[in-house]
Amino acid sequence: MGTVIVRRLVLVVPTVLLLTSLLFVSVTKLLGTPATMMLGEEASPKAIAELNARYGFDRPVHIQYFEWLGKALTGDFGRSYTSHDPVGTAIANAFPVTLELSCWAILLAVLAAVVLNSIPNSSSILRKVVVFANLIGITTPNFILGIGLIFVFSVELGWLPTTGWVPWSDGVVNHLRHMIMPVLTLSAYYFGAFSLVYRVEFADVYRRLYIRTARSKGLSPATVAFKHAMPNAILPVITLAGLSMGHLMGGAVVTETVFSMPGIGRLFVAAILGRDFPVMLAIGMVVVVGVVIMNLVADLLYTLVNPQIRLE
Repeated sequence: MGTVIVRRLVLVVPTVLLLTSLLFVSVTKLLGTPATMMLGEEASPKAIAELNARYGFDRPVHIQYFEWLGKALTGDFGRSYTSHDPVGTAIANAFPVTLELSCWAILLAVLAAVVLNSIPNSSSILRKVVVFANLIGITTPNFILGIGLIFVFSVELGWLPTTGWVPWSDGVVNHLRHMIMPVLTLSAYYFGAFSLVYRVEFADVYRRLYIRTARSKGLSPATVAFKHAMPNAILPVITLAGLSMGHLMGGAVVTETVFSMPGIGRLFVAAILGRDFPVMLAIGMVVVVGVVIMNLVADLLYTLVNPQIRLE
């Protein structure tokens, strides 16, 4: 296990360098020059030149990149162009909200997809409900599903708060009541995707010889399904879940906007609207590093879920 971790960590460095360099060039060059984006197309050449000199936009791009990366690795992401506050402070305040939302959503999606599709001899009604939930999750956009949940559970039934977010310090129950609908909204698509992958893999595993052997020994259907079939069928879901943590950022933007949650998603939208390049770059780097780390975790979980698999 230690050797696997070292090998994966060695690969992390060039991966992060490549992705962050592409991110930096995309934000500062491909989207238009920062000075022009900030001042507008009608700005005079003199104003653009002054802004370039003030923020160093006129220097070679590789010098700008390595200077930004060096400061970012120490936690210094610069200051926001709009609020003039440290970007690191804004990220630190918003990141826990998005991280909690994403973790709850991915955990719920994986557990629901695996458990509901592993139940042996499930009734036709349960299978139809699961298939219907899959279709709803995959085909319904986040903002429509979120608005629908608000209408049903907040407006019509009055069971849950409409929008907003409260910290744990305001009470566990109050915090969780504000998290239920955002988590359901964000996890719906991934529940559908994980279910489709897991159901195909589970059916393939269930036809294998060792499963037939376990059944011939008189083991209960639940034991065969959850102890022998599930650990092997869940492996593709673990991979997909690790890759999906990066995609959750896109879903979090919409979900946090619909439910007025002060997370990375809303901060990113505000940065785009305000052409706030330091905030955009900082959020992009957080997402890149997060995706790399989650892929590493997914690889390591393989050996924990199924020790027969050896990572090379």
